[in-house]
Amino acid sequence: MPNTVLSPEEIGRRGRALYEQSIRDKVETEENIGKMVIIDVETGEYGVDETGLETSRRLHVKRPDAPLYGIRIGYNVSAAIGGVMERVTR
Repeated sequence: MPNTVLSPEEIGRRGRALYEQSIRDKVETEENIGKMVIIDVETGEYGVDETGLETSRRLHVKRPDAPLYGIRIGYNVSAAIGGVMERVTR
């Protein structure tokens, strides 16, 4: 697949869609709540780790220009500065 430059909005749209359609049911387990899932929005490949850094590095080694999307499992945001992260799963 040729590399096309995706806007941040398109990366977010694709990442959220992939997460909801095919990844959430696999990763949203009690032991993963609070961890990060990082998704290559062009290939659908993903990984889970505590901060998302290990997975991001691994995916970028495979595809240096990969457009990546990250989300904290079980929460509606990946991080909060001066606010509160609300858990969306129980």
